[in-house]
Amino acid sequence: MRRRRVAGLLVALLAVPACAPKVKRQPLVRAAPPATEWPRPEVMELAERAWRCGWQSGEFSYPLLTVIDYSLPSTERRLWVIDMVNRRVLDNELVAHGEASGGNNAVEFSNRVGSHQSSLGLFRTEDTYVGGSGYSLRLTGLEPGVNDRAMKRNIVVHGADYVDSGVIPELGRLGRSHGCPALPRAVARSVIDLIKGGSALFAYYPDQQWMQESQFLHCGGVLTAGR
Repeated sequence: MRRRRVAGLLVALLAVPACAPKVKRQPLVRAAPPATEWPRPEVMELAERAWRCGWQSGEFSYPLLTVIDYSLPSTERRLWVIDMVNRRVLDNELVAHGEASGGNNAVEFSNRVGSHQSSLGLFRTEDTYVGGSGYSLRLTGLEPGVNDRAMKRNIVVHGADYVDSGVIPELGRLGRSHGCPALPRAVARSVIDLIKGGSALFAYYPDQQWMQESQFLHCGGVLTAGR
């Protein structure tokens, strides 16, 4: 029995790129969420491409990937937390976008301070703190000109009462943030504790300029997905 367990662990670890840094922390074990659907294949392909590039360059401490698909309306569960070693969806939640990015659908994105728009691209999760929005998670934007002002803009993961399915009948959408990926208050702490401290967060929208210029989407060759 022990030999089979060891063999299974070796097979799982082989799924991580050979040049990956030493894993400092293993993903938390969680039951599968009620919604087990994955991101759309074309989005997941780009997210994994970006994650592998960042992983190989030592940007992340452990192999969790959070994917936000801003091309979906805010009324859909468009945030996923994925264990990249065991290929499991650990969580699937609602997430808000910035108030200046659009109504139910986000259509505009920015790296500018004061824009109140969401940012695209690859981020690294950092430490937590308690501020005006409660328990929150800092993010470092890894893409120059795209999201690298995330810290200066105070773009963080936090919980909010306006991110709740109960507001949808009245508004026709979720409430909106000042650019932060805000989560339902009831799950914010558990999601933040799951992904904090050096995992990847990938925010997607089919912006052609970003997809063609992102260093993380061209790490191992020419980008073909998402065209």
